[in-house]
Amino acid sequence: MSGRATAEGAAYLAFDTSGAFGSVAVGSLAGGARPDIFARVLIEERLEQAARLVPAIDEALRAAGVALTSLAGVVVGEGPGSFTGVRVAAATAKGLAHALELPLWAISSLAAAALAHEAGPIRYALFDARGDRVYGACYGVGSAGVQELVPPHPGTLRDALAGDVPAGAVFVGDGARRHRAAIEGAGYSVDPGAGARSLAEGLIGWLALRAEARPVADASSWEPSYVRASSAEPQWST
Repeated sequence: MSGRATAEGAAYLAFDTSGAFGSVAVGSLAGGARPDIFARVLIEERLEQAARLVPAIDEALRAAGVALTSLAGVVVGEGPGSFTGVRVAAATAKGLAHALELPLWAISSLAAAALAHEAGPIRYALFDARGDRVYGACYGVGSAGVQELVPPHPGTLRDALAGDVPAGAVFVGDGARRHRAAIEGAGYSVDPGAGARSLAEGLIGWLALRAEARPVADASSWEPSYVRASSAEPQWST
């Protein structure tokens, strides 16, 4: 924990359950790509994210000294990833935004992974979708903001490496960690901490760098982004 909520920094609640591990963070937008995080909670029980998310949110808020009613907004990872995990996070975010009349920002979980790592200015996020399948996207990250260089896409690892990989890209995410040998064998770099960071903190970091980003227009009708081709559906359905 790096601080407590004060009048100088409005508190945002962020969470993501798109992958094997879920995460919750409470923090302010101060600090840009390295936002001020008041509290963080990891959900390490892969099959219990649905049951653990709300208690983890409560734990993070208590640790941060922030009341639900004093939040400035909710930030959720919209996928891609586990269908169940993405749905759980989306439903929880929509419920909180509606009940508390808070703005809701929905951000790619791949972008959150890119912002959760300090891996140089160009970060290619890969999520493991089982077998040789991955979800990928690449972002340019700097003090001036974050730019999508390669949009979120499903496919095989070979597809990703054979596609448009910007020069100087460093691979991050649990897919990069799993396929490290193949990625490095193809001549690319993998961040040493690939897959080990909290996506929830990356969500706050993304919003801090994209302060002009507007929340979803209608939280009640918003749906997450699965970024899935039909051929990939059986691979990552839990």
